[in-house]
Amino acid sequence: MILSMTGFGKSAITVDNLTIKTEIRTLNSKNLDLTVKLPLAYREKENQVRNLVGNKLERGKVEVIVTVETGSSNTSQTINTELLAFYYTEIKKVTEKLNVQVSDNFIPDLIRLPDVLKPVNDEPDPEQWQHIEASIKDAIHQVVIFRQSEGKHHYEDITAREKKIRHLLETIAPLETARIVSIRDKINRSLRELAEDIKVDQNRFEQEVIFYLEKLDITEEKVRLKKHLDYFDETLASCEAEGKKLGFIAQEIGREINTIGSKANDAEIQKIVVQMKDELEKIKEQLMNIV
Repeated sequence: MILSMTGFGKSAITVDNLTIKTEIRTLNSKNLDLTVKLPLAYREKENQVRNLVGNKLERGKVEVIVTVETGSSNTSQTINTELLAFYYTEIKKVTEKLNVQVSDNFIPDLIRLPDVLKPVNDEPDPEQWQHIEASIKDAIHQVVIFRQSEGKHHYEDITAREKKIRHLLETIAPLETARIVSIRDKINRSLRELAEDIKVDQNRFEQEVIFYLEKLDITEEKVRLKKHLDYFDETLASCEAEGKKLGFIAQEIGREINTIGSKANDAEIQKIVVQMKDELEKIKEQLMNIV
């Protein structure tokens, strides 16, 4: 089953007077681009969270946000004065640069900024961390379900377009016989126009026509294209379907389609080639969304 790189998961766990929330958002990216935001007391756990998320989500631009809210108003907290001063200084710089007048009454607003208020005891609580870890795992599970659902839509669209390419490939065969006749007639007309009194050795003429047609023969390209499509189908249906691998196969499919177009020397076949290219480009767009 293919998985989309786009996903969202949210988990909330309430334990005693604490509410632990985890949100995970994922978007497209060539590799795993992971951002983790944890409460200040648990920053040392970031690598553990990265390993946990990376092993399950593998690829994409992933943002993990974990918050711990207390339901008690009696929780002892202190102000992180250094961080508050930093926020104050930076905001003052911006207001001066923009020539905006701001009063100093925005201090209460600064206190609401992340990590300005912190618990008096900011040491990590092992029991609380277990609940945070459970919340992260639940959010990851929700992301995987979301990705599976999106992946199903991608699969249906990709397979429909791949079948369209196969159908278009089959429509080329009836045109090839007419193409040979057309090329032979064209060469004959060119010879007659060149000089009416030139005598043409019919056997030599047939040999040259055959030689010329061999250069324009697309049988091998059609066979290779079909094999690439079969391999694409096989990979797409496998449990280890990967967007990168499918992308490489799509490149090979594109090469064969381009070669058929360049050797076709026939307007009708080239129209079919254009349609195949269009379907392939749409497949590539979908592959960019696959893990």
